[in-house]
Amino acid sequence: MSKFRKEGKKGMPAINTASLPDIVFMLLFFFMVATTMRETEVQVRVKVPEATEVKKLEKKSLVSYIYVGRPVGHIEKMYGTEPLIQLNDKLVSDENIPYESILDFVLFEREKLPESDKSKMTISLRVDENIPMGKVDDVKQALRRARALIINYSAKKEYRNQGRRR
Repeated sequence: MSKFRKEGKKGMPAINTASLPDIVFMLLFFFMVATTMRETEVQVRVKVPEATEVKKLEKKSLVSYIYVGRPVGHIEKMYGTEPLIQLNDKLVSDENIPYESILDFVLFEREKLPESDKSKMTISLRVDENIPMGKVDDVKQALRRARALIINYSAKKEYRNQGRRR
């Protein structure tokens, strides 16, 4: 007679992980599509003027932005309605032109660039169309002192519809 022997209880079977890479890539793809990458949060109201001749910037990695406009939302309660200067994410609210802040901003942005691209750094001014030109001229003078000589003025393309502006 043969002897039947019961081996101990068998453990739980292993989980099938064959579909795990598919799930991971599907989640990765979803988050890549659904996520927006915003470099700066604009805290001033900027309605750029219209222009007839518009040229796109070639290399966006060489561009740093200066926004000039009136504050919006909760910022307006803190600073009032006078035009403010925003250097990337930092608000500058000095009554006189903040030469030191713009100089520090330009030097910091220039240091982030590779040595070969430092001379090609572009400052893009996004100025609200209702801001007095004196404020813009003050910013330009500060940029000149900081040796940031390549300046771009942001504008939107003017659309004509049957001879009338929109």
